[in-house]
Amino acid sequence: MPTLAELEATIATAPSALVAFSGGVDSSLVAAVAGRVLGERALAVTAVSPALATGELDGARAVAAAVGIAHRAISTDELAREGYRRNGADRCYHCKSELYDRLAVLAAAEGFAATFSGANVDDLGDWRPGLRAAAEHEVRHPLVEAGFRKQDVRRTAAELEIPSADKPAMPCLASRLPYGTEVDPATLAQIDRAETAIKALGYSDLRVRHLGDLGKVELGDDDLARANEGARVAILDAVRAAGYTDAEIDDEPLRSGSFTGIRRIPLAVT
Repeated sequence: MPTLAELEATIATAPSALVAFSGGVDSSLVAAVAGRVLGERALAVTAVSPALATGELDGARAVAAAVGIAHRAISTDELAREGYRRNGADRCYHCKSELYDRLAVLAAAEGFAATFSGANVDDLGDWRPGLRAAAEHEVRHPLVEAGFRKQDVRRTAAELEIPSADKPAMPCLASRLPYGTEVDPATLAQIDRAETAIKALGYSDLRVRHLGDLGKVELGDDDLARANEGARVAILDAVRAAGYTDAEIDDEPLRSGSFTGIRRIPLAVT
C-alpha cells in the first residue's frame, strides 16, 4: 500500500511545480502534498473555459485555500482547436494539449521546474488520450510515480481532511456529448444549465447526456435510490427548462466513462 511519505518524497524531487488543478480528489491530493512539501514553490492552476461546469472554479478555490496552496485561474481556448470541436475519440488529447501549452508558457515565464497532473495508476488502464498530451509536454504524474490507485487517493485525502475527498468525479461538460457530435459553446451552456438546475434540487453525482433534443439524466447510486416519483418530475422539468424538448432519467446508475461507447458516426482512433 503506497504511503503519504512516498508521495511526499516523489513530489520533493521537483524544486518547484505547477499543479494542473481541477479541484477533484486526485489533483487535490497532489496540490495538498505539493503545498506541504514545496510551499511557495508550488502553484495550483485551474483552467477556465466554456467546458467547465458552474461551481467548479469556486470549489477549486475553496479546496486550494483549505489545503494551503497558492491558486490561480487561467483561460484556455480548446474550442479554437478543430480536433476538439469535432469531438472524436481523441477529444481529450486536444483539450489537454491546450491546457499543457498554456501551463508551459506560465512555467517558463515564472520559473516553475515541473508540471504535475492528478493522474493515478488506475487511469493507465483506461482510454486516456490526455496522457499522450501529457507525455508530449513532459508532465509528471506524482500519484502514478508513487503507486497510488484511486482507492489510495481517496484514503489519503480523507486522512488529510481534504474537502474534496468524497467529491464525485466531474469531467468537463464536453464528455456529455456522444463522439462525433460537434462541441460548441451553446451546447455546453445548455448542458450546464440542466445540471446546475438538478444540483439545486439536492443531487450531486449526475450527468445530463446531450442527445440532440433529448437530455438524458444519469444519477449516481445514492441519488438514483432517493429519486421518487415526485423528485423525478422535478428533475425532468429542470432538464426541459434548460432547453431540451425531451427528457428522461436512466434507470441504471451513473457509471463514469460509460458514454464513450455512444457514437453518432464511426470514428478512427488516432
